[in-house]
Amino acid sequence: MSDGKRKTYAVTSLGLWRIRADISRLLDAEIVPWPLSTRVDAFVGWGWRPSGRRASALSARTGKPAIIFEDGFIKGFAPRAREPAHAFVIDDEGIYFDATGPSRLQTLLENPVTDGKGLERARNLIATIRQARLSKYNNGAIVGLRDTGIPRGRPYVLLVDQVAGDASIAGALADDRTTFTAMLQHAADHHPGKTFVLRTHPAAGERSLLRQAANRLGIDIVVPPAMNPWPLLEDADTVYTVSSQLGFEALMAGKEVHCFGVTFYSGRGVTVDHAEAPTTRSSASLEQIFDAAYIRYSRFLDLHDRNECDIERAVEQAIAVRDQRHRLAKKVITADMSPWKRKAMTPFLTGMRGPPLHARDVERAVRRASEIDGVVAVWGSDRPLPSGVEALRIEDGFIRSKGLGAALVMPSSVAIDGDTIYYDARMPSGLEKIIAEAEFGGALLQRAEALRQVLIERGISKYNLGTTVTLPDIADERLKILVPGQVENDASIRFGSPEVRSNAALVAAVRHLYPEAYIVYKEHPDVVSGMRAGGIVPDAADQIVRDGDIMQWVGWCDRVETMTSLAGFEALLRGKKVGVHGIPFYAGWGLTDDRCPIVRRRRRIDLPMLVAATLILYPLYIHPLSGMPCRPEDLVRQIADGHDAPRSVGDRLALHFARAVNRIAVAMRNRLPG
Repeated sequence: MSDGKRKTYAVTSLGLWRIRADISRLLDAEIVPWPLSTRVDAFVGWGWRPSGRRASALSARTGKPAIIFEDGFIKGFAPRAREPAHAFVIDDEGIYFDATGPSRLQTLLENPVTDGKGLERARNLIATIRQARLSKYNNGAIVGLRDTGIPRGRPYVLLVDQVAGDASIAGALADDRTTFTAMLQHAADHHPGKTFVLRTHPAAGERSLLRQAANRLGIDIVVPPAMNPWPLLEDADTVYTVSSQLGFEALMAGKEVHCFGVTFYSGRGVTVDHAEAPTTRSSASLEQIFDAAYIRYSRFLDLHDRNECDIERAVEQAIAVRDQRHRLAKKVITADMSPWKRKAMTPFLTGMRGPPLHARDVERAVRRASEIDGVVAVWGSDRPLPSGVEALRIEDGFIRSKGLGAALVMPSSVAIDGDTIYYDARMPSGLEKIIAEAEFGGALLQRAEALRQVLIERGISKYNLGTTVTLPDIADERLKILVPGQVENDASIRFGSPEVRSNAALVAAVRHLYPEAYIVYKEHPDVVSGMRAGGIVPDAADQIVRDGDIMQWVGWCDRVETMTSLAGFEALLRGKKVGVHGIPFYAGWGLTDDRCPIVRRRRRIDLPMLVAATLILYPLYIHPLSGMPCRPEDLVRQIADGHDAPRSVGDRLALHFARAVNRIAVAMRNRLPG
């Protein structure tokens, strides 16, 4: 659609103007609002909505092209305006759901892919989408059929509803009343004795066309709750649709599909057709239709940096968002969090029922959670969880951010758990249960090992401070030991190190074990910054250091000795020997030298299993550019590349003020002078 010269296109609605940056990226053009600019090369509209009709009318009047945008076939998590769109289709010939005229998709389908590599790519993507149960909208819960109201042990026919008056119905040469009535009647006539199950459209509401048809015909139907459509598709005997995309997803599920309208995938030999296309169509396989529609016709933007990407990347990101949101099935109500922490936690705690609510104290949070069947979220392990409602704990994750939490650097990962968070060894945490019980498949372990290698290559750790340091030059024969300092009143020591409970005692214990070693004690960055207290400075170390990122010192040493510090985990990732004087999450599994026995941890694991549990299965991740869920690999890449989200002057001033207030609050809490 571009001849290589950058052109100027006019968008014909406020909604399109709001996404002008995306349109500009996809069309490689300057975007201006119509009618404020008349010197334009084309008009941009959305589907057959008013803007699309306006663009077409302006095209007819001026002789300049109309370019029509629409949602792609894998839109994302939900049709929510506040979240970035994931996929688009762009058409300068028509639009794919309008069979009354041409479209770019129909042109592509008349020239299907035939090479083995292209067909194999389509086949692999179909398998991925099917296995992941990915659809156009992905905010429906995965519901088992026994919870849908469908009678067990009896075959059923799935009928797909659509929204009354939608352009895709008229575009399919169908109508709201006659076509949907005829479709239901055909299903009843040809499938006697079977159950008829209705898949409602998320936007149909009371305008359900098939419910109205069932009432007119006196046919009993089962209407499952709002849910992910794939369980319904997978167990259906047959699927009926007028023109819904779910009909094509049913084909991907291997089902017989009856089409009562003219769709982009009908009339090509893969569907049972009850409506004739106005023009002759060439036969095409499922893989060829998928390639034309999902790969060549669709366009995808990376959720986070908004650069154009391929469908594989888009599918990967859609799965990451869906899976993370599904982990929070209920509305979350936070309790007693500061304004900064509320802002930081909102992206993480946005789940199936939308963003969290925030309460000033636990009592208010419990009342609200009881009213709406929600879940209360508290920070850390210092307070008991409230009774009478479901509750969870939140803590920093393991690949946190570029900077210190005490300095109010926004986190990029958090851990969410139940009764016990990962650093509280008094009871098994959710992470400990994952390590002890999870089945680690080959693909997951390969992904974990690849992630570990990227962390090492990119030099990524929890805080990623990036400071420089001169490392001591020690004779090769002398053992070099790093002892990472910790904040001594930290919950990880109080709840996870029953014997050695201070930095000074730790260094003394290490000196006793290794009297000839060169021991470096590295102060915790929160202590160096003056934010928190580190206790008495140890006197048994050869050198006390404050500079440098912890990873520089891990790379220097032969061994790390720690109470519960995450630096021990970082050292394991980098192949270092680790001695543990407390009970951190990574100890007791056969990977560390345990100075404090951990009887309940009996399973022996390898490093990829630990990485998979700790960095992939357990935490939640938010990308710093988009504020959207992401994979740990995406976060590592972003931190390593060093691109921060832009901040306004007001945001920078507010952050400076909040940091000053937080510094005073932390100092008072830790009883530091000043």
